[in-house]
Amino acid sequence: MSRTSTALQPPADAVRPVRHPDAPAPGEPLGAHYGQCFGCGGEQPHGLHLEATAGEGVSLTAEFTVQPAHQGAPGLAHGGVLTSALDEALGSLNWLLRTIAVTGRLETDFVMPVPVGTTLYLEAEVTAVAGRKIYSTATGRVGGPDGPVAVRADALFIEVKVDHFVDHGRQEEIQAAMNDPDQIRRARAFEVNP
Repeated sequence: MSRTSTALQPPADAVRPVRHPDAPAPGEPLGAHYGQCFGCGGEQPHGLHLEATAGEGVSLTAEFTVQPAHQGAPGLAHGGVLTSALDEALGSLNWLLRTIAVTGRLETDFVMPVPVGTTLYLEAEVTAVAGRKIYSTATGRVGGPDGPVAVRADALFIEVKVDHFVDHGRQEEIQAAMNDPDQIRRARAFEVNP
């Protein structure tokens, strides 16, 4: 990553991230945080349907296959869709911290085109925490988990209270999520993104 933004460089007093003791175990699927999420939701017909798996420490792997609805140029993934996949993977890391956080800044480098039909293999990890700020990085590879890098990103997430979503979200969806009897699913619905 070119690291053009100083906002993505952890301060000197940042600490190593600590995986929450109740976080999913390494190798365990994280599942969708919200059914209508464009990134991971199974109820979103043109979504990415990104599937993430907990890794060691505060890391994960994920993948999604570029569909025809995800193209920008003929036969190639739209850059915004690739950025969404990176954002989804990076945001899912916060579940390993058991922290509600939103994307504050995301910088993406596009290294090579990603054709429709290609599976993008993502690796993401939290690199540092400083107060409410969570610093993380991700790469997306084609041809397999060890294939060439197609995209990469660095991000800054900001810890927020659930009120952030309640105050700004559309009331019908907020109420439906708040009424979910499954406590974990209810908490995860408000996990990521501004």
